[in-house]
Amino acid sequence: MAPDVYKVLFENDRVRLIEARLQPGATTAMHHHRDNLVYNLADGKVAFTDESGETIEVSLAAGEALWFPAVDHSTHNTGSTEVHSLLFELK
Repeated sequence: MAPDVYKVLFENDRVRLIEARLQPGATTAMHHHRDNLVYNLADGKVAFTDESGETIEVSLAAGEALWFPAVDHSTHNTGSTEVHSLLFELK
């Protein structure tokens, strides 16, 4: 994963906790996430593009939790604020 965006805060044999910070306009290359729960620390807008090229845009709200199944995707911060989230990846 992109070390300028993702920072592992905790990891054991069952879960990995990752802090994500993506600046406005920034993107990440295609990468993989296991099944994960995302908790948003700030409002933001992001576009996810999967391996097939399909893109979905998501509005993120501070305090909101979202579930995502395992996926390979790239990410683009399409908003004007930093995307700041915690990802809890299941192993």
